[in-house]
Amino acid sequence: MELESVSVRYGRAKAAVTAVEDVSLTVEPGEFAVLMGPSGCGKTTLLRVVAGFERAAEGTVRVGRATGIVFQQPRLFPWRTVGGNIAFALARHGVPRAERAPRVEELLERVGLGGTARRRTWELSGGQQQRVAIARALATDPQILLMDEPFAALDAITRERLQEEVRVLAASSGATVLFVTHSAEEAALLGTRVLVMAAGPGRIVAEVPVPWGRDADPAELRGSAEFAAVRAELAGVMRAEPGR
Repeated sequence: MELESVSVRYGRAKAAVTAVEDVSLTVEPGEFAVLMGPSGCGKTTLLRVVAGFERAAEGTVRVGRATGIVFQQPRLFPWRTVGGNIAFALARHGVPRAERAPRVEELLERVGLGGTARRRTWELSGGQQQRVAIARALATDPQILLMDEPFAALDAITRERLQEEVRVLAASSGATVLFVTHSAEEAALLGTRVLVMAAGPGRIVAEVPVPWGRDADPAELRGSAEFAAVRAELAGVMRAEPGR
């Protein structure tokens, strides 16, 4: 995944507003890169450019072909069952009908929802619905997984649980992840590298490598001095920037 001198503007001529200005970044295969910054700094705009939902006014975007995306809200089809939501993605990907049911169950098992394929989405909790959305995004075995603050609307306990599960899922799937958050703690826990953005206009102002491996135990990590130091460094960069 490569972005070279990418700028995004809304409006025309003198009335144009620059949402993102001259952003360049490369995310290597298998990396879990985090875009962190305050609201309005262009994180989601950049993610939408990578996903192909927005066009850059300037610059070049190079992205692998198979991409899955998870939004802030699950955005499930309420008229379909849990399994039906995932089967829809499989059908769009060309998976034969006979292979869909076992694949659906396999994906639900991966996100801790085995046996729920026939349930309605509105019967699930918010955290469970977001797990279905993650399973749907993984249905096509994406090379790249884009995640736009997927846990922002969840309670603290569910959020922590899903953070740990996504960390494991990303490592086991081998997907390259670009994850958007405004939380220094979430960025430090999930990322292999954190790119800090600031507004006015949106730009990358710092890059913070995460020193521990993908196999580090999340529970032990949260209580370590090393984790606290990285979290504090990220929070400090955000506080120091205008537009926070």
